[in-house]
Amino acid sequence: MKLICIGRNYTEHIAELQNEKPTDPVVFLKPDTSILLKKQPFFIPEFSNDVHHEVEILVKIHKIGKHIDKKFAHKYYDEIGLGIDFTARDVQSVLKAKGLPWEKAKAFDGAAVVGKWLPKSNFADVNNINFSLKKNEAVVQKGNTTYMLWKIDEIIEYVSKYFTLKIGDIIFTGTPAGVGKVSANDVLQGFIEETEMFSIKVK
Repeated sequence: MKLICIGRNYTEHIAELQNEKPTDPVVFLKPDTSILLKKQPFFIPEFSNDVHHEVEILVKIHKIGKHIDKKFAHKYYDEIGLGIDFTARDVQSVLKAKGLPWEKAKAFDGAAVVGKWLPKSNFADVNNINFSLKKNEAVVQKGNTTYMLWKIDEIIEYVSKYFTLKIGDIIFTGTPAGVGKVSANDVLQGFIEETEMFSIKVK
């Protein structure tokens, strides 16, 4: 199974990092070893002094597909989740400046939080889902999928041109504005609407 991640999918987040607005989805991968084990804390890696939280809506693929048309994409997932794409921002900045891949900053062990899953049928419209992240009880990120540059079904259409989607693959759909540094002893809680999807301690 693989984690397929979409970068720069919310305009305000693009602006806060002073990135250029992409003409196509920005795609990168994380290995399954990057998934933070259940009930485990997130340990800040020794190679970074500036790890950021990026809360994202997740989609779990339940059907094998390739070259999926957008109008059929909804048939390839039936669960919606929430997670964090942890990013070693200092490492990423160096890599970006050199035009190098981001994996060391994005795909290290524990860099992907995958929370609970909810049936897609719980949502009247997957393009209108509120989600948020609290750090130490204060809301630091808020988003709604209506503000995605590329909606879930468009993402599935796009990435399936390049990668065969397999059962259990997870798509991270991008983060809204409000990303920020995590520190030891922080507690991060993610919510879809009012439902808590995960709670993790930072070490």
